[in-house]
Amino acid sequence: MGLGDWGRVLIAVALFVILTPGLLCQIPGNNGRVAEFHSMQTSAVSIVVHTVIFFGFCAIFMIAIGVHLYAG
Repeated sequence: MGLGDWGRVLIAVALFVILTPGLLCQIPGNNGRVAEFHSMQTSAVSIVVHTVIFFGFCAIFMIAIGVHLYAG
């Protein structure tokens, strides 16, 4: 990763915002539901599930696909 490579940073920030539990969706949902959409609530289990999904997608985009975005 060179100094001008912003691909990894932008992907991590975008995934962090998209996978924030309760913002767009929450897996698992409250009250026994599999998923809830735009609930604006979270739980410890939901945080763990979204963290695993975040690191999985980061590994796929950054290592397996090798996304690069150079600035300057």
